Amino acid sequence: MKTALIQQTCTADVELNKKKMATAICDAARQGAELVVLQELHNSLYFCQVERTELFDLSEPVPGPSTAFYGELARELGVVIVTSLFERRAPGLCHNTAVVIERDGSIAGRYRKMHIPDDPAYYEKFYFTPGDLGFRPVPTSVGCLGVQVCWDQWYPEGARLMALRGADLLIYPTAIGYESSDTPDEQARQREAWTTVQRGHAVANGLPVVAVNRTGFEPDPSGATGGIRFWGSSFAVGPQGEFLYRAPQDEEVVAVVDVDLRRSEQVRRWWPFLRDRRIEEFGPLSRRFLDEE
Repeated sequence: MKTALIQQTCTADVELNKKKMATAICDAARQGAELVVLQELHNSLYFCQVERTELFDLSEPVPGPSTAFYGELARELGVVIVTSLFERRAPGLCHNTAVVIERDGSIAGRYRKMHIPDDPAYYEKFYFTPGDLGFRPVPTSVGCLGVQVCWDQWYPEGARLMALRGADLLIYPTAIGYESSDTPDEQARQREAWTTVQRGHAVANGLPVVAVNRTGFEPDPSGATGGIRFWGSSFAVGPQGEFLYRAPQDEEVVAVVDVDLRRSEQVRRWWPFLRDRRIEEFGPLSRRFLDEE
């Protein structure tokens, strides 16, 4: 399956960002893409660097203006699109939501980000309620898509549950980068850890993984930090963690990668991790920490 990874910079102009993303999606379709994956919160700057109530104005319902916009693109181009939106569910109740648009323009399904960070420059708990839809893949015409969002990518449990529910592909729209005070060595360690843990999800579950990150520098409006330089490096790997594509850190890209979903069958025959799981011993995983046994 030809899969497009669109890695972009963003501005404060939402409509300009959407038009720029539409141009990139059209480019991907011309290259033969069947599935197009966009980065996290691609309609705007990464607004979670600060806690400001007026930024809730960026939120919108699902279905809503953005699903209509990207739905029309999907219908015109005949592609499946994975978007990432600031979903307004009710006043004061919002989610960081990935919406999957089917090639006929309809909404195939959605995933609400489950793990919500709260760190300097990543104040997402101020804006987002943790997801309540569970880890359930979205069936589409190109396969069953196990979509999660950014901070979810560090947790093996979500990837495993997507695999157990029949996902053909794990997908992570992402917005992650360097803090300006980190040393170059620390920056490199963080980026490689981010890549390695997701390649581990591919290996442990025998599934391809696609992660699409932002790129470019976005200043902190408050001046409290030096802003975020998003490290790009969007990538696709196969079911043994092998790189199919890796983007540069500091460039915008529209990359179309051939992801062979059929390889998972053979890899899982060689490495039958799902067969050998000792599920009768995994009950303690539902506890926060095992300090009172």
